[in-house]
Amino acid sequence: MTTYKRNDGRKLDETRPIKMKVGVLKHADGSALVSIGKTVALAAVYGPRELNPRHMQESDRAILQCNYTMAPFSTKERVRPGPSRRSTEISKVTREALEPALFLKDFPKTTIDLYIVILQANAGTRTAGINAASLALADAGIQMRDLVTSIAAGKIEGHYVIDLNGEEEELTDCDLPIAYMPREKKFTLIQMDGKITKEDMKNVIKLAVKGCETLYEHQRKALLEKWSKEGFE
Repeated sequence: MTTYKRNDGRKLDETRPIKMKVGVLKHADGSALVSIGKTVALAAVYGPRELNPRHMQESDRAILQCNYTMAPFSTKERVRPGPSRRSTEISKVTREALEPALFLKDFPKTTIDLYIVILQANAGTRTAGINAASLALADAGIQMRDLVTSIAAGKIEGHYVIDLNGEEEELTDCDLPIAYMPREKKFTLIQMDGKITKEDMKNVIKLAVKGCETLYEHQRKALLEKWSKEGFE
């Protein structure tokens, strides 16, 4: 078997360059900016705050409302403004990926509003959005069981690869994004587009978990950098 050479020179188990920063929006309760390669996601959190109209309230828990969108200028071809089937689906899976980390029962009758905007897209927008959202929730001071990390892995020419870029998404046998709580060692999201064997799936997930652990260290570093500046070392 020949060794697959990635078009950007990375090793098979190497992520794209990662940058993370929290507290980037002064009017939000929490915010974060995450770039993974050429994909850039901005997340903002407002709340917990009283949910109106009241008939939408849950008497024993908060509601996490998630809105994922792509900026019109995020891709080479202009993205049509407004909700789409894809954005609605990603909003739903993002909410489901984050809810297990939150103590929603601590905030009855309230809403936590989460907004994710993809500023630039080159594969992995849902995973970048989840990473940014997790940081924004932590930045808002919302108590969490663990940070949620997210990355995709796949299989190309018989080799397992982490953090697919745009061209690799077209080549892979499968695109398998996960969301994972590293300290809790729990998955909150597993999706797959493609078809591989059960053994391949185990190996792809194992590689994705390794990628999540790398992202987790970047998340912790971003939060510590902000908190140290505010005197919470």
